[in-house]
Amino acid sequence: MATRHGGSTCLQSFLRMPVFKRFTVFMQQALRSMHLVWTTSRALSVGLILATLVAGLLPALAAWLGQRIVDAVVAAMQLHASAGEAPLWPVLRYVLFEAGVLALLAGAQRALSVQQALLRVLLGQKVNTLILEKAQTLSLSQFEDSEFYDKLVRVRREASTRPLALVTKSLGLLQNLISLISFAVLLVHFSPWALLILVVGALPVFFAEAHFSGDAFRLFTRRAPETRRQNYIETLLSHEGYIKEVKLFGFAPLLLQRYRETFERLYAEDRRLTLRRDGWGFLLGLLGTASFYLAYAWVVVDAVHGRITLGQMTMYLVLFKQGQAAVS
Repeated sequence: MATRHGGSTCLQSFLRMPVFKRFTVFMQQALRSMHLVWTTSRALSVGLILATLVAGLLPALAAWLGQRIVDAVVAAMQLHASAGEAPLWPVLRYVLFEAGVLALLAGAQRALSVQQALLRVLLGQKVNTLILEKAQTLSLSQFEDSEFYDKLVRVRREASTRPLALVTKSLGLLQNLISLISFAVLLVHFSPWALLILVVGALPVFFAEAHFSGDAFRLFTRRAPETRRQNYIETLLSHEGYIKEVKLFGFAPLLLQRYRETFERLYAEDRRLTLRRDGWGFLLGLLGTASFYLAYAWVVVDAVHGRITLGQMTMYLVLFKQGQAAVS
């Protein structure tokens, strides 16, 4: 009982940490997971990092090429109107460049997916083998302890996927950071205030997701005994080794009632959390939408007044949209 209370206290302390401190703890765990992934397959680990870097840099390059295409088309239209003809190569070369960039981006995203799938299998085998080897050193009394057994089941369920999930999430953060830096380099030419609007509009959604992710993790951890009870009732009511005794003593209605009550309690908790998370997500998302259209109006007005070109207007709008998605 003390073990469970200690684990719950540690988890609650983690969830009460400031966001920056929680992020630091997350990165420490991610580094340990990265070491485990690295020892599983160095080639796939290097491939993941390279694909992440490419996927982070190319969106800004694609947006810049889109700006060059639009400006080249406008210039060609003006030249055609005045001279009767206009060369096509200045436009088509940017189209070809952008096609190559988007093909490379699609390849990087596919490489991420393939390498994650391969690492998931290899890492699952390695971690499960380590767990099984460790289990052979445990005493019988430890297996008979329900609290310890709940932890063991949770470890077996999560250990093969959680390290890779941490690494994948860390690399996703790195990819978004690279994208944001490259977006910032392009946006700062328009206005440094545009960066502030981008961040202020997206951060509330980010903090809301972080808060409700903590609630979801706490709920998932707390309900391990109830989930085990459900699995046990399912076994009693469906396994050939137990169904005879269940029918003989008339336990089926009681077990079914317990099963329904457990499900309804778990469903009520899930429903309450889902409604709160999505409700706040919608309200805070409106803030992000408002900031985007504020920037949209700003860029359009500058384009109308001739301060920026039509291509630059298109690029800045794309950067705002993708930047918000990266932050949130």
